[in-house]
Amino acid sequence: MQQTVTTPGLQVDNIKELYQRARKAFEEYQNWPQEKVDMVCQAVGWEISKPETAEKLARLAVDESGIGVFEDKFHKVQNKTRGTMRDQLGARTCDLVEENKETGIRKYAKPYGVVANVVPCTNPESTVCCIGLALLKTRNAMIVSPHPRTPRSSALTVEHIRKALRTVGAPEDLVLCIKQPSHEKTKELMERCDFAVATGGAALIRVVYEAGTPCHTVGAGNVVSIIDSTVDLKTTAEKIVKSKCANNSASCSSENAVAIEASVYKEMLETLKDQGGYLCSTEEREKLRAYYWPDGKHLNRDLVAKPATWIAEKAGLHVPEGTRFLMVIGEKIGPEDRFSGEKISPTLTVWKWDDFSEMCDRLDRILAFSGLGHSASLHSEKDERRVELALKTKVGRVNCNMPHAAANSGSWFNGQPTTDTLGCGSWAGNMTSDNIDWRHFLNYTWLSLPVPEYISSDEELFGNYLNQYGKD
Repeated sequence: MQQTVTTPGLQVDNIKELYQRARKAFEEYQNWPQEKVDMVCQAVGWEISKPETAEKLARLAVDESGIGVFEDKFHKVQNKTRGTMRDQLGARTCDLVEENKETGIRKYAKPYGVVANVVPCTNPESTVCCIGLALLKTRNAMIVSPHPRTPRSSALTVEHIRKALRTVGAPEDLVLCIKQPSHEKTKELMERCDFAVATGGAALIRVVYEAGTPCHTVGAGNVVSIIDSTVDLKTTAEKIVKSKCANNSASCSSENAVAIEASVYKEMLETLKDQGGYLCSTEEREKLRAYYWPDGKHLNRDLVAKPATWIAEKAGLHVPEGTRFLMVIGEKIGPEDRFSGEKISPTLTVWKWDDFSEMCDRLDRILAFSGLGHSASLHSEKDERRVELALKTKVGRVNCNMPHAAANSGSWFNGQPTTDTLGCGSWAGNMTSDNIDWRHFLNYTWLSLPVPEYISSDEELFGNYLNQYGKD
């Protein structure tokens, strides 16, 4: 592990001094030209995505947090970093970035300054990579506030980024990290920094907004994957199970439920069982519910991203060897049936439907309870159903015929921007419903020059109305 470089006399985690260091580095970096900025990003991206680095980061993240699967973490660090680099290729983020001679407008991009990056324990390394590359691409500095469960994972990621910055002669204090995180330090950091980005649950969103600093936040996921009779069931099951079991469902983009068309309901259930699913009986469902929500309200954090067999044993269930995920039948929507919400673990809630429009309405009720603004999944060959779901559902993303966790935050087989930070729009109290990337960390100055005056006529502005209703 790289040794942390500190200035003599500084206290560990003195937030004011961390900010001053980052601000000094930012003031040097903010005027760098595009070609030097792109070289910085390439150095950091390469250092993080190298197999030996990705392996170290993934191993520590799993060991420290007790969450996820090493192999999945390893591939995620590499793919997220490389996908972020792909999305940034050729993007102009420095100085003049757009010119329209017809309107006389030139746009100049400006950085925010020092950004606080509040990181979750589910992705203590890849969130640092994605947001870090986005901020360096836009000439910002970053101070990472790790989750208290995973401080070493985030700190190690930061040290590798700093190593890359030194390699290309960039100020290494562009990226700093709180070493001993706490709620108080995170709050102070967000209050002091020029901007904040926080990846976490609803409680964190409130803390971020209370800090009074401009910010990007996210929302809870509760992905329902709707399946109709037009798709190949075996192929669809393989996609869903691949996504559901990846990293033991640590991702907020993992499927939390499947909703199966009635005509193929029994066949699809059997296909899911063939893929390693275990359908709980009514009695087993109750045991599982009691383990998941001991007080009836709050998810047992000990089970987050644990293997299905581990969860089953703790809940007192006897499941076959090789069980990869658990299934329970959905009964009600809302707090009276917590299985209708986010579970962050390899358990799927199963719903049945026979009217697609009714299922879209039901999905809105499910998301109103948990997951509003996040995303939804559909497996169908009917484009009119894809469009209906996209129009009706209050989510930022609808992914069709894909393994949802792999697709939702960017992949090599779809066009979603690569990120670990998913905005959920005003539906979840967020500023954007986008996949948050470099585009979300820039201010713009519009330089305006005069153009030949043209005043629009009444016909252009009001023509259709005037032709139908007249001027009186």
